[in-house]
Parts: sequence; structure tokens; C-alpha cells
Amino acid sequence: MGGGWLCRGGCGRVAVLRRWSICWVWCDGGCVMSVDAVTAVSPAGRRPGRRGRAPWILMYHAVADPSDDPYGIAVAPARLDRQLGALRRMGLTGVGVGALLRARAEGRDRGLVGLTFDDGYADFTEAALPLLRRHGCAATLFVLAGRLAGGNDWDPEGPRRPLLDEWGVRGALAAGIEIGSHGLYHVDLTVTDDDGLREETVRSRTWLRELTGTAPDGFCYPYGTVDRRVRTAARAAGYAYACAIRPPAGLRARTEADTPYGPFALPRTHISHGDGPLRLRVKRLRHRLGA
Repeated sequence: MGGGWLCRGGCGRVAVLRRWSICWVWCDGGCVMSVDAVTAVSPAGRRPGRRGRAPWILMYHAVADPSDDPYGIAVAPARLDRQLGALRRMGLTGVGVGALLRARAEGRDRGLVGLTFDDGYADFTEAALPLLRRHGCAATLFVLAGRLAGGNDWDPEGPRRPLLDEWGVRGALAAGIEIGSHGLYHVDLTVTDDDGLREETVRSRTWLRELTGTAPDGFCYPYGTVDRRVRTAARAAGYAYACAIRPPAGLRARTEADTPYGPFALPRTHISHGDGPLRLRVKRLRHRLGA
């Protein structure tokens, strides 16, 4: 890590991280921020390939009171409002994952960030959707086809949260939200037998096609867990992409389509109620550095 003075009078110090185009700035009063200050170069003197890293995709769950939330998955509506505003001030527009990947394939993804909401909580249409509209954003909503109008019974310690019914899912779709599958019942697919895995991937896609009139392109692995068998099942079920959380271990890249993340194990950044504008910038930096 190298450093140098940035401002007049030595009011800030720059530290270049990993020879990247982002620098940390320590200003008086302890404020920390990231700024684009240095042109990134590869060891050969070229810019690193933009396809060397996954697109930035954010992971949300419930938009509700976070006070009774042992899992850290709830974000209050007012905080989501501020987070979306912060993203816009960073020059980013939230879109669904399908739209993000299509734009990326055409070289049009600059200034886009993927927004995802897992589980299909009823608060999505009540709280999240109006805020997305306010900030000119879209998102992907991953729903559990086997639990529509049910609850989050898979969370033994968290508060009971109702899930969207079929009308809520259709309403989100009509509002421009991409509907994706989160499976049927929110089970860990890496420990599910082959028959159960086919049910979770194939049947959930069929049910959502019957519900919305369109087969979903996207799948989201419950708990974010994925291995090669599960990834293969998602591809075989007809999905165009699948979201995880972290890149799965043990997968080696042979082509871009088979990178450790790849289109069937897209990593995402978890966003919590505690993430203000500064932490969003830090998380974006970590993503850009591949941390």
C-alpha cells in the first residue's frame, strides 16, 4: 500500500489499494471515503478486463422494522429510501438481474447495479415497490412458489413474516419487477436428493410460469448454498442465470461461462439496515477489488 498527500495543506492522505482505480482518503476528523484517482493497470500495462469480475448485485430480504431481527435481513423503509438515494448519488441505477446481464452482454451496463429481494415477503409491494419507483429503480423478486400466501417457517428464531400471495406476485410483475424462482420451500439444495432438487428447480419454474404467464429466467439458491450438482440442475431446468451469495468453492474457470461465479453462481452483496452511504461505498469498493 502506497500513500501520498491529496489536498492542500495535507488535509487528506491517499492510499492506493491493489493498484486499483480506487483510493482511500483519510480526511481530518476521521472521515473515510473512496475516490477514483488512479488508473488501474495490469502487470502488462493494460487495463484489466471488465469481465474479470462479476456484476455488482445487492441482496435484500424484508423491508420492515429491523429491531427484532436476529438474522440481519430486515431493512426499514426509511433506510432503504436512503440507500437507494445513495446509490443514485453514486451514479448507479438499480435494475433486475436479467436486465443487468443483458445490458452487460451488450456493453451497456455502466452505471447499473442489480437489486434483488429474496423470499417474496408481503412487505415488498407495501414498502419496497413505492421506494423503487421513487428512485427510478427496478429489481428482481425471488419468490418461493410453494409458499405463496404462507410465512417464513424456515426461520426458527426470526419474527413471523407473511409472504406474497399470487396477486401480489402478479402485481409486482405488472409494476416492472422481474420475478425469479427461489425454489419451492426454502431448503438447502446441496443436501437435497436428486428428486427433490428437480422438484425445487423444475416445478417451481413451472408453477411460476402458470402464475405469471412467463417462465422465470432467474433462480436464487436458498441460503446461497450451491455446488456443481446444484448449479447443473439449475441450468438443466431452463434458467438463464442463478444467484448465490459467495462464489462456490471448488469450481475452476475454463471459460467465462464457467468462472467461479459464472451465470449460474452469481455472487451478491448482502445489504443490512446498518449500511449507510459510506458503507455502501466500501462494499462497492470491496466488490471492485474482488474482496
